[in-house]
Amino acid sequence: MPKTHQSDGVDAIREQWRRERPDLDTGPMATIGRLGRCSQELHRYLNEVFTRDGLTNWEFDVLATLRRNGSPYRLAPTEIFSSLMLSSGTMTRQLHILAERGFISRSPNPEDARSMLVQLTPQGLALIDEAVTAHVANMARLFSRLETKDIAALDRSLRELLATLESRDARAQTSS
Repeated sequence: MPKTHQSDGVDAIREQWRRERPDLDTGPMATIGRLGRCSQELHRYLNEVFTRDGLTNWEFDVLATLRRNGSPYRLAPTEIFSSLMLSSGTMTRQLHILAERGFISRSPNPEDARSMLVQLTPQGLALIDEAVTAHVANMARLFSRLETKDIAALDRSLRELLATLESRDARAQTSS
């Protein structure tokens, strides 16, 4: 059964530009606009699930980073904030909050007396296991109307776009 094209707000914007500036190719503008709108909507849906587990987005990210690194679920703060692209000051405050809530503990690093290690507590491990299960189910639900081949094609395209955006060549082209 052929898919029907549904018009959206981005189509309306493109039509306005087509009317006012028919010389412009607004195809990339449409794609970037849709990516931005999808990102906003996805964050809203993802945060609803995190909230049900009593977590914020950043708390989920920190706990998930510790969990996915495997037992003993322990990392140096610099390893956590590097993977999450946060500043060290922000990370320090966030780790303090997670420790107060009993989800992580901090202990001296035996390999570097000047630093600490962050580890999931049993309570934090149980919480992140429950939260990540709900998170994965939520993401599957969000993509359930798309066909597997379309999801794979979207993922390939986004991987290529991300590689382009993260490359030095792309940054150099925009600054010249």
